[in-house]
Amino acid sequence: MLRWALIFLVVALVAGVLGFTSIAGASIDIAKILFFVFLVLFVVSLIANAVRGRGV
Repeated sequence: MLRWALIFLVVALVAGVLGFTSIAGASIDIAKILFFVFLVLFVVSLIANAVRGRGV
């Protein structure tokens, strides 16, 4: 998911440089959403791993 966020960020930067402001705005919004979803899932994963412990 982090890969998709970075891809949309690159698309937004390229579109911004080329002057496609509506595409750049939409791409940066999608990149932000995907990045925050990634962060939430990452934190949930860390908490679940900490709660579960390292039981073998």
